[in-house]
Amino acid sequence: MGARVSRVFRNFNLENRVHREIGKPKPSAAPRHPSTNADPEINETIHQKDEPLAILLRTVYVNSIGPPQQQKDVPALMEEERRLPKSSLQGNPFGFSDVQNVPKGKLSIVEALTVLNNHKRSPKTWTAEKLAQEYCLDLQHTKALLEFFIPFEVKIIPPKSEDKKRIKAT
Repeated sequence: MGARVSRVFRNFNLENRVHREIGKPKPSAAPRHPSTNADPEINETIHQKDEPLAILLRTVYVNSIGPPQQQKDVPALMEEERRLPKSSLQGNPFGFSDVQNVPKGKLSIVEALTVLNNHKRSPKTWTAEKLAQEYCLDLQHTKALLEFFIPFEVKIIPPKSEDKKRIKAT
């Protein structure tokens, strides 16, 4: 019912509104800058071949003998130091492909979870300095990792009444 009413108001006096919109004068384009108007004389001068300069250009011959070009050390930048991963998942669970080597200063997903879990379980043993040394990481980045990333933790809140089913913590 509401659609019928709204359609009536929407289509009311539609033809007159359309004719009024079409009858409005069209906005004129902004004036062009004088430099955009190409002068025909300048165009001819630009595209005309200058014979004296062409003859001089044909007489120029450059023969250069200099020291041989030395290759830059770009490949050295491309090759990062790599290390074997400390821990990995067995098989191919969850669609993760097993990482064969990791660049120094970086962690794989499995290693990051292992680092966070080790630090969470025993922070006195697995300090930021020890983790940075063990996994070849920057100390500042390791401290930031331990400060801002927290591994997933399940907390079971006991129900208020005892007659409900409960999940027992292991």
